[in-house]
Amino acid sequence: MAAKTTTKKTTTKKAAGATAEAKGKALVIVESPAKSKTIKKILGNDYVIEASFGHIRDLPPKGLGFDIEDDFKPTFAVIPEKQKVVDTLNKMAKNASRIYLASDPDREGEAIAWHVREVLKVPEDKIYRIVFNEITPKAIKDAVANYRDIDMLKVKAQQTRQILDRLVGFKISPILWEKLRNYRLSAGRVQSVALRMICEREAEIEAFVPVEYWSIDALLAKDGFQFLAELSRKKSGAKDEKINIKNKEEVDKILADLEKAKYKVSKITTRDSQRKPQAPFITSTLQREASSKLGYGVSKTMQIAQKLYEGIELGEEGAIGLITYMRTDSVRISDDARDAAKEYITYNFGDKYYPKEPNDYNKSKKKNVQDAHEAIRPSYVERTPESIKKYLSSEQYKLYKLIWSRFMASQMENAKIKNHTVDIEADDYIFKIGSSKVEFDGFLKVYTDDEAEEQKKFPDLKEGDVLDFIKLDPKQHFTQPPPRFSEASLVKQLEEYGIGRPSTYAPIITKIQQRGYVEKLDKALKPTILGRTISDQLVKHFENIMDYQFTASMELKLDDIAEDKANSVNVL
Repeated sequence: MAAKTTTKKTTTKKAAGATAEAKGKALVIVESPAKSKTIKKILGNDYVIEASFGHIRDLPPKGLGFDIEDDFKPTFAVIPEKQKVVDTLNKMAKNASRIYLASDPDREGEAIAWHVREVLKVPEDKIYRIVFNEITPKAIKDAVANYRDIDMLKVKAQQTRQILDRLVGFKISPILWEKLRNYRLSAGRVQSVALRMICEREAEIEAFVPVEYWSIDALLAKDGFQFLAELSRKKSGAKDEKINIKNKEEVDKILADLEKAKYKVSKITTRDSQRKPQAPFITSTLQREASSKLGYGVSKTMQIAQKLYEGIELGEEGAIGLITYMRTDSVRISDDARDAAKEYITYNFGDKYYPKEPNDYNKSKKKNVQDAHEAIRPSYVERTPESIKKYLSSEQYKLYKLIWSRFMASQMENAKIKNHTVDIEADDYIFKIGSSKVEFDGFLKVYTDDEAEEQKKFPDLKEGDVLDFIKLDPKQHFTQPPPRFSEASLVKQLEEYGIGRPSTYAPIITKIQQRGYVEKLDKALKPTILGRTISDQLVKHFENIMDYQFTASMELKLDDIAEDKANSVNVL
């Protein structure tokens, strides 16, 4: 079947009713069978749900699979192990009144929908594309009622990425085979750049030379209450100078200067500040937070999130989709979600916990955000983590709680913090203690902020108070090399460079480990000798392709193709 050449992005056809025509049931084709039960429950018996199990066609495994001389025209073939799936879909499509292609709402999903349409032996006017960001009755029924054409611009962008990756892989991999004859190696466009980052960090660590420095704390007391103060500054005329102690000799001089010093509170500063909540999760921030707070790897986080999105059996209610689509780089949320959050917050916590104006995180939107769908959030704010805990595994519960809490916090009022700083004079030296105290918890009521500091315990001090001196405690330190990347910090680095997309972070990190280029040591990613050798060869022979800016700019060009701002052939 010939491909449609329309470049309309989201042209909506005539409204379609939610009931199938009399001659047969409507067929909804999804990517994953795990969604089927949830969607079937929503749409009812007039619909049959079947899965394509991801991609059903691909470029042929041998050769490039496209003609460079003919504008990179690709040739696709059914993946051999998917032939039975294609046969099943055709059999069901033949008897269906209409067919809805309901693959995921991103470029890959759009391409899957196109490939499915290409293999179905039914008239194209029977086939419709639907998309939804969450598996809820409203979202699914709205999608069915407002179906559209396949977005061929997104399909073209996906094919451009696929061809580009095949070009890079097929042109570079044979060079690696020649250079490293004992290995059958492969080089992917984005994964090779990620490997380079890890290797360069390892080289930084090896080249690092530690620098010695010292700190001095004073153990002081008032009315029997002991506390530590840190040496901070030294008086130098009208302006204090910051203390930077480089060696033991400098320590000994300061200790001698302070031998008979008296310690007196010279200044107390109180400052009010506010801490703003963070935006709801996108893919990369969810992966990073799940790593730091739950100890989950990137792939594990995405696997759990996928199940929460597709639907969890909640007793008699059946399968319910609990979160929105988990591959996104947008912090945008729907008006319905914002209104639901406001109602929950004001009812459960009071009006003072909701800001005068709703928090808007789109103001700081980055340039390379696709914004195709919403941030990651709970589909139903009223389904609190505790209310459905008995239906979830321990890992599902922890991740759902993280997502629910982060979203609710993102819609709440700022936390109000009172900061105290106390300067303590000891002759020409100034020691300092400080603390922060939460005056109004705001969003912290539902989401613990890692930046929140505990109120340090020290006595009620007043300017002019003379303190009891107990002892000085000098400590030697050495500067530390940059840490190896963890999965989470590598995702952050890739995102900051604009390399890859939400759907690619987990596969990239998995591949470089599976292929033996990188090993994980106590959650840190360390390149193997093989990985470093490959990276060195790639940088040496393909410096332009291994360049961070080249890879990032390609992502932007793919976005431009999807938005009809660039021509695929020119980009390739």
